[in-house]
Amino acid sequence: MKKLYKSKDDRMVSGVIGGIAEYFGIDSTLLRLIYVVVLFIGIGSPVLLYILLSVLIPEPKNNGPERTHADYNGYYKPKAPKKKPRKEAEKVEDDDWSDF
Repeated sequence: MKKLYKSKDDRMVSGVIGGIAEYFGIDSTLLRLIYVVVLFIGIGSPVLLYILLSVLIPEPKNNGPERTHADYNGYYKPKAPKKKPRKEAEKVEDDDWSDF
């Protein structure tokens, strides 16, 4: 039997809409678009419903690898590459300006 959890991979704020989309097997982008339309139309209280669902829907069980900061923020920001040491400039002894 499937259980409803917040999405671990498909989250923008808290993973509620991503979790609902995974549970019903639909595209999360479509569900987010529907949520925004309902938000602007003002049917019910979508913000209160989202907050309520974010409190009631449990986090997924941590059976997989350890979570990264990308799972918490909704995006992945790679670490800065290590900087290579700068090369020293070579001193030029010749003051030949005949080219100019």
